[in-house]
Amino acid sequence: MKVSFKINDFEGPLDLLLHLIEKNKADILDLPIAVITDQYMEYISGVEEDRLENMSEFLVMASTLLEIKAKMLLPPEVDEEGEEIDPREELIASLLEYKMYKYMSYDLRELEEDAKKTLFGTQQFPAEVKSYKPPVNVDELLSPVTLKRLGEIFRDVMKRQEDRVDPVHSSFGQIRKEPVDTKEVMTSVANRIRRKRRCTFRSLLSEKKGKCMWLSRF
Repeated sequence: MKVSFKINDFEGPLDLLLHLIEKNKADILDLPIAVITDQYMEYISGVEEDRLENMSEFLVMASTLLEIKAKMLLPPEVDEEGEEIDPREELIASLLEYKMYKYMSYDLRELEEDAKKTLFGTQQFPAEVKSYKPPVNVDELLSPVTLKRLGEIFRDVMKRQEDRVDPVHSSFGQIRKEPVDTKEVMTSVANRIRRKRRCTFRSLLSEKKGKCMWLSRF
């Protein structure tokens, strides 16, 4: 008894191939390309001619299977490393990927069906929660704020930053360089010692305004 399939029984050529593999209980990693190709072509030949234009993907897969079947009959090709090239490799990878997503869709469908059986109770909140209102209405608070006003505030903040005075460094004043004549300083010190016979180094510095500069030069 010959079983006929309709094109809408399968979502695409990979779906049909996966069905044939499972029907033959074949190992997808060791795809029996000859058997699968013959059964696939039998399916294609059973499709009515007026529907062939709507199954271009199935026809492309048919040519791919025939090409792989022909390569399997020829001596194997080798790659640059001397390893044999399996002409089924790309097709097997596509089948594995399709199978993974297909069974994932089954899991999602089951979750969807389970979700339909779930009932949720109506929302129940205490009266205090329902009557709660935020202490500040954000919309009313920000209603006078415009882009122009934000620009003015930004410029005001930047100006404050520029005009800010450091209370520590601002009291330092300026250190100015004071020209000092070494001979004049030596004479002044000598005269001071002659007059007072005895004096401290601090008292010598107190006579000059530029203490630090006077000391460094002395």
